[in-house]
Amino acid sequence: MEPGAVDTDVIVVGAGMAGLYLLYHLRRLGFSAVALEQGDGVGGTWFWNRYPGARCDVPSLEYSFGFDEDLQQEWEWSELFPAQPELERYLNHVADRFDLRRDLRLNTTVVAAVWDDVALVWTVSTDDGTTRSARFVVMATGCLSAPQDPAIAGRDAFAGTTIFTSRWPRGGVDLAGKRVGIIGTGSSGVQTIPEIAPEVGHLFVFQRTATFTWPSQNGPLDPEVQRATKANYAELRRTQRATPGGVAGSTGAIIMQAAEDRPIRTSTPEERAAVLEEKGFSASRAWNDTTFDLEANEMACELYREMVRRTVRDPAVAEALSPRGYPLGCKRPVLDSHYFETFNRDDVTLVDLRVDPIVEIDATGITTVSGHIDLDVIIFATGFDAMTGALTRIDVRGREGRSLRGEWHDGPGSLLGLAVAGFPNLFTVTGPGSPSVLANMVTGIEYHVEWIGACLEHLRARGLVAIEATPEAQDDWVDHVRTIAAGTSMTAETCSSWYLGANIPGKPRVFLPYAGGLNRYIAEADAVATDGYAGFVTA
Repeated sequence: MEPGAVDTDVIVVGAGMAGLYLLYHLRRLGFSAVALEQGDGVGGTWFWNRYPGARCDVPSLEYSFGFDEDLQQEWEWSELFPAQPELERYLNHVADRFDLRRDLRLNTTVVAAVWDDVALVWTVSTDDGTTRSARFVVMATGCLSAPQDPAIAGRDAFAGTTIFTSRWPRGGVDLAGKRVGIIGTGSSGVQTIPEIAPEVGHLFVFQRTATFTWPSQNGPLDPEVQRATKANYAELRRTQRATPGGVAGSTGAIIMQAAEDRPIRTSTPEERAAVLEEKGFSASRAWNDTTFDLEANEMACELYREMVRRTVRDPAVAEALSPRGYPLGCKRPVLDSHYFETFNRDDVTLVDLRVDPIVEIDATGITTVSGHIDLDVIIFATGFDAMTGALTRIDVRGREGRSLRGEWHDGPGSLLGLAVAGFPNLFTVTGPGSPSVLANMVTGIEYHVEWIGACLEHLRARGLVAIEATPEAQDDWVDHVRTIAAGTSMTAETCSSWYLGANIPGKPRVFLPYAGGLNRYIAEADAVATDGYAGFVTA
C-alpha cells in the first residue's frame, strides 16, 4: 500500500529532555521532525516545576546527556544535586547549542492524534485548531507532567492566593509575613516546606501520609570530582546502562544505590544501633532483605522512626511525622534539605489529616474537624496522574478508531513501555512498563530515543512504512512486568502509591513501571530489536 503524504516524518509531543533529544537524534538520522510543546519554554519537568527548593534527586554529573562529548565537557555543574534553575538553563543551552528551536512549536497543546488505517498517517490536532500529519508520532510527554487537582470542597471559594507547586509562577510569589498553608508532603511538598518556612509569617503543613525522606547532603560540587568524572565519562555512561538504577554511583547518588549485603532480620539490636549511629536516616536503607520480607521491612522502618524522634523535638509531632502503615520502598524515596528540622520552628504547625481531616476550604482559609485556620495563601503540592495521565488526557485514536483512553481503562497495556497494540507508528518514551521513574530518567530517555531511532532506520532500510506491537507480545510483557513486581514492598497490600495509581480516584490499581532494573530492561529491549523486532508486525 502506498502511504499518504505527510507534513513531516515524525511529530514529537513534548519538549522536555526526551523531546529535545528526539529532535537532535532524528535529525542526525535524516528524519524530519517537529516537537509540539504546550509551555512557552523548553525543559518539561524543569520548566513547570519551579517551586522553591525544586531539585533533582540524581547527581548532576549523571543527570545529564551523554550523547555529545563536547556538551559533557563544556557544561559546568555547580552543585552535587542540581536545582531547577540550573537544569532549566542547561536544557535551554542544549536547545540553543544544537539549533533545536527551529523544529520547536511552543505554546502548542496537543489535544488529539488520529491514525488513518488507509493512508497510514497520523493527524495531530492542537488547541489552536491546527492539524499536522506525520508518518510517526512519539509521545515525549513525561511521567510526572499531568497535575492532579484535589477534590476538596470549596476549593474555588478561597479569596486569597492559590498556588500549585507544578504551576509555580515564573516571577515567584511574595510570601513574606503571610499565613501559608501547604497541602501535601510528597516530593514537592518536602522540598518546598524548608525553603519557605523562614520567609512566611506562619506555615501550616497539612499532611495526609507521613513521608520517607532522606537528607540529600547536597552542596557545592567538588571541582576535582567534576574534572575526574569528565575524564571518565565514556566509562560512566556504560556503567549507567549496566546498573539497575541507571546511576554509576561515583558522585553520591543516595536513592539509586543498592543495599549492602546484610539482612536486618538476623541482625542484633547492637548491630542495628551501630548502623544507626553510623548512617543516621540511611540506616533504614542499609539492609538487603527489606524488599521482599515485610517483617524485615518493618524493622528498618523502626530505625527510620527513631531518627525522626531524634530530630523532631516535640514527641507528638515526631510521631505524626513517622511513616506507619505502609512499607519502606512502597513509594518513591524523597531527598530533602533539613525537612524534619523545620518542624522544630515555632512558626511551623503540622496538621495531621489522619486525625484532623479537612472539611472544606472557604474564602478565608481551611476548616478541619478541629476548627478553622485563617490563611493568606494555600499551596497545593498534590502530585500527578503519573505515568499515564499525560497520555490519556490526549484523545489518541488508533486502528479502527480505538481510543487509547478506552484501551487503558482497566490498566495500561504496552510492549516495553515503547509501543501499544492497535496504535501503529506510535511510540511512548518512558511509557508504562518501562523502568522510567525507577531509574535515572536521563539514562532511560537516551536509551528509548536511540531504540526508536534504530527502529525507524530498520523500517526505512527495508522500505517499510508501519510497525505495531502485537496483542500477544504486549500481553506477555504486561505479565512479565507484573510478575517482576509481585511480592515486593512496592506492591504490598498496604502500599498505596502513585506507582500503583492510588493517588487518582478511580484509577485501576496496576503497578506501572518496570521493576526489573534498567540493565535487565535494556537486555530485553535489545533482544527484541536484534531479533528483527520480535513481537511487532510491519507493513
